[in-house]
Amino acid sequence: MKPFQYTRPESLVHAAQLSQDTEALAIAGGTNLLDLMKLQVETPDRLVDINRLGLGEITENTDGTLRIGALVTNTAAANHPRIRADYPVLARAILAGATQQLRNKATTGGNLCQRTRCYYFTNIDQPCNKREPGSGCGAIEGVARLHAVLGTSTECIATYPGDMAVAMSALDAAVHILAEDESERTVPVRDFHCLPGDTPWRDNVLEPGEIITAVTLPPPVQGKQIYRKVRERSSYAFALTSVAAIIAMEGDRIARADLAFGGLAHKPWHDPRLSTLLVGKLPSAALFDEAGDLLLEDAQGFGENDFKIPLARRTLAAVLAEATETEI
Repeated sequence: MKPFQYTRPESLVHAAQLSQDTEALAIAGGTNLLDLMKLQVETPDRLVDINRLGLGEITENTDGTLRIGALVTNTAAANHPRIRADYPVLARAILAGATQQLRNKATTGGNLCQRTRCYYFTNIDQPCNKREPGSGCGAIEGVARLHAVLGTSTECIATYPGDMAVAMSALDAAVHILAEDESERTVPVRDFHCLPGDTPWRDNVLEPGEIITAVTLPPPVQGKQIYRKVRERSSYAFALTSVAAIIAMEGDRIARADLAFGGLAHKPWHDPRLSTLLVGKLPSAALFDEAGDLLLEDAQGFGENDFKIPLARRTLAAVLAEATETEI
């Protein structure tokens, strides 16, 4: 591991100011960052420890929304009574994401910022445009079993590995960000992560000198909430595909359908056209097939991960069938 300076800032603004340096990184639980530092994928000159700056509370707002501080651990979030009662899709996604030990340390903000587990990204001897711009994407012609089938580019086919953000995308949560000049901005979770395009090294919209302070969940919604994760083994593993769904029925028709997908793209995948297609319709196997066609119309496999396309279709249909109590 490369030597680095370790700093505890006096305030959030001070932390943001220190993080303005492109060679500095903020650290909270460190469950992803420290691994990458050991592999020399991340080689910061300075770590800015934000653990003693508050941000560890979950608070209920008067408008019915729920604010989760950026330093709330995954364990605290998954076990919080309001989240378990009103946002079970989020609790289930968090519990599916990692072991108890990791959940005890991993934080809400850090979880959103975790980096891909692509083999070529984490091996500094392999070509990776995300780690070393211009070096190429080894996965495109190489080992690509866990890689993306949606939103890819010729520069990168890596996937976003998390579960929590997939559920937050289905819930349409918002990320609160503080800058070094004390200005604040709010970004929908659905827009927080970036597709690779020509800049695969950019995972999200955070600029140097910006720090996540919280995530806000919208007021509770009606309907059935489901998180289904398909993985290669029953113990903790990254998703081959996952679906977070919030489905409400009105009589025998679908009244609400908010869906987000993990394991398919460089970000949690949300396609608003699915809601437009499903709402107002009678649930049926034919409708679920149509939703799969729409979701995957631009999907592209890279050999080893071709199986993800039919797998995603079947998983979507199974989740919709469960949510609407439809036989398929």
